Amino acid sequence: MTALAPTLQAFFIDRLVAQRAASPNTIAAYRTSLLLLVRFASEQTGKNPNQLDIADLDAPMVAAFLEHLESDRHNSPRTRNNRLAAIHSLFAYAALRHPEHAGSIQRVLAIPAKRYQRNLVTYLTDDEVDALLAACDPTTWTGRRDHAILTLAVQTGLRISELINLTCGDVTLGAGANVHTVGKGRKERRTPLAAHTVTVLRTWLAERGGTDTDPLFPTATGRQLSRDAIEHRITFCSAIAAELCPSLRTKHPTAHTLRHTCAMRLLLQGVDVAVIALYLGHSQTSSTDLYLHADMRQKERAIASVTPPATKPGRYRAPDTLLAFLEAL
Repeated sequence: MTALAPTLQAFFIDRLVAQRAASPNTIAAYRTSLLLLVRFASEQTGKNPNQLDIADLDAPMVAAFLEHLESDRHNSPRTRNNRLAAIHSLFAYAALRHPEHAGSIQRVLAIPAKRYQRNLVTYLTDDEVDALLAACDPTTWTGRRDHAILTLAVQTGLRISELINLTCGDVTLGAGANVHTVGKGRKERRTPLAAHTVTVLRTWLAERGGTDTDPLFPTATGRQLSRDAIEHRITFCSAIAAELCPSLRTKHPTAHTLRHTCAMRLLLQGVDVAVIALYLGHSQTSSTDLYLHADMRQKERAIASVTPPATKPGRYRAPDTLLAFLEAL
């Protein structure tokens, strides 16, 4: 057996699980990235995966893999950089265990992340939110469940992973109504619920039944919803809502769009960015600053509050013939 296989196993068991106590989502993301890399290297070299060595995953191979992600798998630069981050983490761990491969490892670690254009966030207006919620069929069990999911997502801004992991016991509907989550980075928080959301969830829980440990939003068979299932339901409801609200056709809402919508609604109501960061579970307010860029009304108010300069408009004219000559060049 080569050095790569035991190093990969030790990376997940010793490094991620034992030392860093990484979350299941982090482990799953790293697993997918490294699984894709090993399969790609196996195809390129003609070797079985368990025959690959660290030297086979050199800088040219990793660079070719990153190009494959963008050109063949049509991954975005952001996804490409996430895959590279997982590879860097593995090779930084391998550098401590296999100094004989130090040169090859350092060349892989030197591969930079790709720069990309950061677009403004997409969020839904109040009319678009109303159309999306109205698209849920109240005559079916699935429609009533979808309505509860979308209502909660828009009001609380929960991540899709947080929505999936919610149990019936995570919801408190009495005094100080809130929903309890353990989000990214294992940060625990309680998000307050609005009166309308409380009404929707109380009705849903009465129909849903179950124990405190059961999923809050299950499948028809009672199992936990998957990420793809929630995204599919949002896409399905969006297609119906677009018939009543045509502007939805250009936005293609996702679960993260609903999170952005929650943040923008808070911002437009004058809530401080630091409070929004706590509300969404951001580690730093810099993650929340992107919503300031998307809000044109705040920029317009800032411009309106500035006193215009008292200078008269006019064209600069050089006071000297020599300066005039130089300016004309």
